[in-house]
Amino acid sequence: MSTIRVAWGTATGPTEMSSYDAALADANLHNYNLVAVSSMIPADADVEAVGTVPDLGPAGERLTVVEARATRVGPGRASAALGWTTSEGDDGDSSGPGLFYEAAGETDPEDVAERVRSGLAAGRELREWEFGDERIETADVRAESDSYATAVVVAVYGESDPIC
Repeated sequence: MSTIRVAWGTATGPTEMSSYDAALADANLHNYNLVAVSSMIPADADVEAVGTVPDLGPAGERLTVVEARATRVGPGRASAALGWTTSEGDDGDSSGPGLFYEAAGETDPEDVAERVRSGLAAGRELREWEFGDERIETADVRAESDSYATAVVVAVYGESDPIC
C-alpha cells in the first residue's frame, strides 16, 4: 500500500470558492480533482503528516481524499481538523487498518480537535481492533469583514489517477 499524506492549508479570498482554491494551493492540492471517501485506512498503509504534499501527478487527475473543510465569511474564524488512528497488525505493530475522523466549524481549533477525539473514540468502540496512538492535525484562519476564509486538512491516498 502506498502512503497516505495529511496536508493542510488556509487562505482568504473575495469569494467562497476562491478562498477554498487558495487553501488547497497552500497544501499543494489545487490542481487535482478531489474525490472524497468515508474514512477507512487500509491495512499496511503509512500515514504521514506532511503539511504540503509533493507533486502527486499531472494536473486535472483524480486524488482520493478524506477532507475536513471550513469556510466562512468574515469577520470570524474557520477551523478544520482531521485525526487518525490505526490498529495493531498481526505482528503487534500499527500496520492494521484504521480510521480517519474529520470536523470543521466557525470556532477555535481546540473545539474541532475535541470533536475529532470524540469521533475517533466512537469509531474505535464500533470495531473489535486493538488501536494504537491517535494523531490530530488542525488548520485555523481568521476572516476579515469583507473576505471569505477557508481552512482545510486533507488525507490524500497515494498518487493521482487519470480521471478519464
